[in-house]
Amino acid sequence: MEPSVSTVYGTITAAARTHAGAPAIVHEGRTTTYAELLGQVDQAARQLRANGVGYGDMFAVYAQNRPEIMVAYFAAAKIGAVMVPINPNMTASEVRHAVMHCEAKVLYHDDLVAEAAAEAMPAEKRRPIASLLDACDVPDAGPDVRIAQDDDAVVVYTSGSTGAPKAIVLSHRSQTNVLASLTEMWGITDRDVLLVGLPLGYLYGLSTASAAALKMGAKVVLMRRFHPGEALDAFVKERATVFQGVPTMFAMMLDYAEQRGLDIDLTHVRMLICAGAPLPEELKVRFAKRFRKEIRNYYALSECTPVFGVYATDTDPPAGAAGRLAPGASVRIIDGEGRDCPDGSAGELLVKGAALVKRYHKEPGLTAAAFADGWFKTGDVACRDGQGFYTITGRIKDIIIRGGANIVPSEVESVLARHEAVQAVAVIGVPDRIFGEVPVAFVVPRAGAKPTPETLIAHAESALADFKVPRTIRMLAELPLGQTGKVDKKALLATWTASA
Repeated sequence: MEPSVSTVYGTITAAARTHAGAPAIVHEGRTTTYAELLGQVDQAARQLRANGVGYGDMFAVYAQNRPEIMVAYFAAAKIGAVMVPINPNMTASEVRHAVMHCEAKVLYHDDLVAEAAAEAMPAEKRRPIASLLDACDVPDAGPDVRIAQDDDAVVVYTSGSTGAPKAIVLSHRSQTNVLASLTEMWGITDRDVLLVGLPLGYLYGLSTASAAALKMGAKVVLMRRFHPGEALDAFVKERATVFQGVPTMFAMMLDYAEQRGLDIDLTHVRMLICAGAPLPEELKVRFAKRFRKEIRNYYALSECTPVFGVYATDTDPPAGAAGRLAPGASVRIIDGEGRDCPDGSAGELLVKGAALVKRYHKEPGLTAAAFADGWFKTGDVACRDGQGFYTITGRIKDIIIRGGANIVPSEVESVLARHEAVQAVAVIGVPDRIFGEVPVAFVVPRAGAKPTPETLIAHAESALADFKVPRTIRMLAELPLGQTGKVDKKALLATWTASA
């Protein structure tokens, strides 16, 4: 009996059936074909069973990017186990929390995180990730006849930037739906070459970039970890056609090329996709000028994917727009009274999508609080224009209320980022005795530039209402980043508090 394509394992068997000899994954000079990949998946499924992992059991994978992570993803789906990907940047205490919380049967890891893995899990429950491909005598589990669409497939721990990490449970239905939605929106085909520098420890790298490509028989060029110079080399060498990243990645590639005077033509790339944090318009313009290719926005959450995106067929999206409604997604934008906002008015964004969180593991109260009448509450503020394009204007919790007036940090950041001497900027609200809160900007100057706070304040005054202008600007060598590459504004607030 053939496995159903409505399950995760079914997607890779279907791809291997039609693209057996085609390259599936290229990693550090080694190419794995689709036929070889499927063989590795079946072998890993036997290894999981040999290590006591079966239907409904959870196991964790903790490593820098390597093909075995994708092998584990599909192998878990074959036997009905649940994979828990863990970002290699997590500390031993964070890993320990995750594996204890999900009651992982086994932790698979690479050599680079072996020390942290040893602190997080007892020896009898640890295995080298390479051992997934070792031969064993356990018989094959057979096709996924027991796997239902609503069975758990993956548990992903959030980065914890807003508190303790949450364990997001996603089903087979959500994973197969999201692959279909993304490939439709971006027009992914077997002719594409996807360069993946995102960590496979998060959904953006694991399913959004890699699994979606493998579903279609495309080639995945997998970087062990992102490096701007290596990424630019791979674009050219591999003739990559699609790349997904966070704004920090694009800024690092731009800075790398500008400092070395590199002239790299990326016009052969079909799609450069950016998500995870707001993409500064200034960065988008400079990147397009240097590489002759425009970055396209994309919006999703770990709990709901995808929501908005710029389609492959869109020719001229409005500046700053996150995109149009993704296939399989629906949204509401509501005001403070719960009423739907008209086009052009901003409000709280509620969403449903192709992949919607099934529950927060062991957190029924948190799960219930995350929804309003079946709609997931994103915590983001958004608006829709008359052409159907959506723009994310900020986070409800990030809104700075200065003397009763609302300030959206991303608006202030966008203005400051347009100054020629600014490489990166982040704006936070800090306590103030008179106004309650006021904005403060942290700025990373561009290489060789030495902007003064007074110059940047004057620049902000030329474009912003007086109450939005940060009267304090601090210079930093770099902005603190969280594990997903987003600016860690809690760390900035801590820096401010410590010095105030």
